[in-house]
Amino acid sequence: MTILILGVALWWAAHLFKRLAPSARAGLGAKGKGIVAIVLAVSVVLMIVGYRGAEGAFFWGRHPATVGINNLIMIFALYLTSPGPSKGALLYKMRHPMLIGFLLWTVAHLLVNGDVPSFVLFGGLGLWAIVEILVINRAEPDWTPPAKGPIKKDIIFMVASLVLLAVIGGIHTWLGYPTFG
Repeated sequence: MTILILGVALWWAAHLFKRLAPSARAGLGAKGKGIVAIVLAVSVVLMIVGYRGAEGAFFWGRHPATVGINNLIMIFALYLTSPGPSKGALLYKMRHPMLIGFLLWTVAHLLVNGDVPSFVLFGGLGLWAIVEILVINRAEPDWTPPAKGPIKKDIIFMVASLVLLAVIGGIHTWLGYPTFG
């Protein structure tokens, strides 16, 4: 569990570094992007290794209804993390579509994974998304939405989200985590 917690903590630190320590981040210059990218990659590896090896109490699991709800939430999570909301006509006024999509991703995964390692991983990442939204809003209170795009972009990115869900579901199934019931 320690490896998992370290991975989640590094994820938080890497993402919040720019906002919480702007002078330290600016002092790194252009190489700072590379350093942050490496820390994020390490955090993802630690989260994967830590999650796979973690044990903890089990409270609930997969159920046909929750699997279906999970997959519906995942379609919207994938769409929100795509360029669709900022390029289309439906949600172009939404300020943080990627973070909200990420938050939906964590909720969907908690819906079907009710064990302590999942609470640490998905709960920790969901809490990070909420904190990140609050920190960004506080640091940059003035925001102008992008120009409204064509509805065609929304349709294209929704179809892409459905295809991506099928691909991700196939990979999950291949790894031993069936996603489609």
